[in-house]
Amino acid sequence: MNAHWVPLHDEAVGLYIHVPLCDGKCRYCGFYSEPLADHDPASLVSALIAELDRYRAASAIRTAYIGGGSPTCLPPELLGRLVEAVGSRWPSLQEFTVECNPGQTNGSVLSMLRCGGVNRLSFGIQSFHADELVLLGRRHSVEQAVRAIRSAQEMGFDNVGLDLIFAIPGSTPASWEFSLQSAVALGVQHISAYSLSFEPGTPLDEARQSATIHSIDEETDRAMYELAIDYLNSAGLVQYEISNFAREGFACQHNQGCWLNRPYIGIGPAAGSYWQGRRTLNVADIDRYVGRIEAGLDPAEQREQTGRADRICETAVLNLRTRDGIDLPGFRQATGADFLEVFSAPVRRYEHQGLIEVDGNRVRLARKALGVADSVLCDFSAL
Repeated sequence: MNAHWVPLHDEAVGLYIHVPLCDGKCRYCGFYSEPLADHDPASLVSALIAELDRYRAASAIRTAYIGGGSPTCLPPELLGRLVEAVGSRWPSLQEFTVECNPGQTNGSVLSMLRCGGVNRLSFGIQSFHADELVLLGRRHSVEQAVRAIRSAQEMGFDNVGLDLIFAIPGSTPASWEFSLQSAVALGVQHISAYSLSFEPGTPLDEARQSATIHSIDEETDRAMYELAIDYLNSAGLVQYEISNFAREGFACQHNQGCWLNRPYIGIGPAAGSYWQGRRTLNVADIDRYVGRIEAGLDPAEQREQTGRADRICETAVLNLRTRDGIDLPGFRQATGADFLEVFSAPVRRYEHQGLIEVDGNRVRLARKALGVADSVLCDFSAL
C-alpha cells in the first residue's frame, strides 16, 4: 500500500460532523463558526446526535471526521458524548478523525478520544513561528503545539496529521522551510500545506486592504509551494493531492472518498452532504439549526439534485486534484462517460502546454500545473 489510494468498498460513505464553535475566530478564517461563549454547547451536541440518528441505517459509512470550528473547545464530556455517539452507531469505521486545537488538547482529552475509538488526529498547527501564530490570530503557542503532538504519540495515536500555512505576510522561503522541518521532526504521518487565503470579510483581509499588512508576491508563494513538495517528498511524505502529503499507507481515507466523488453525509450547521444523488447544505446558523432539529424538521436550506453532467464534471475536477489523477476505466464506470472524449479540447490544450499528462489509462496534472491548478480545473467544471 502506498500513500495514494487506500482501497475502499464501492459503496463507502464518509461522515462529516461540523462543530462550528471556537474560543475565538482566527483572523484568516472564512468558515462558519461562532464563539462558544455565545451558545449552549449541550443543545448543539444533542442536535448533532439527533441528526446522526437520521442516518443510522447508512451501514456503508466507512470513515468519520469531526471538524470545525474547533471540536476540542467543547467541554470534554460533551465531545466524549459526540464521539461515543458516532462510534456506537458505526463500530466498524476504517478511519475516525477528530480535529484538535493544540491549546485545547491534554492527556484526559486524548485518552477520551482514544477510548472512544478515534484512530486519527488532525492538529491545526499552521506555523512553528510565534510571530506568525500571532498574526494569524491562533491562540496556541509553538510549545503547546509540540507538546500536544508528542502527547498524542505517547498516548498511542499512530496516525497524526497537522496543517501548515505558507505565504504568511512577513514570511520567507527560509522561515517556511523551518516550519516544514519542525513538522517533519515530530514524526507525524500526514501534513497538509495551504497557501494563505485572504477571505473577504475576515480581519486579515481587512488588514491587507488597509495596507497594514502585505501579501506575499505570487513568485514567492509559488517558490514556497515548490519547496514544500520537494522537502516533504524527500522526507518520505508523498504528495497524493495538491495540498496533502502522507507517509506510506497514511493518506486520509475520508478525504480520498471526497476526491473520488463518493457520497458523504454532513451533520451540523453549515454542513454539506452528497447523498443519494442529491447535494444539500444545512442552515448556517446554530440556533436555527438546533431549532429545526428539535422540531423534527430537515436542517437543510439548500437542495440540489445532481444530473449526469454534474456528476461528470465534479468527478473530473475532484479526481484531477489528486496526484494519481483520473483512472480512465474507473471514470467511465463511475460516470458513464469517456473522459478523453468529453473533455477532448481542454485535454489537448493543456497537454500541448505541458500542464496535463496522458499516460495509458491515466490522466493527471503535470508537476508544473499544481501551482495554477485552480485555473486549469475551471475548464473541467462545466460541459
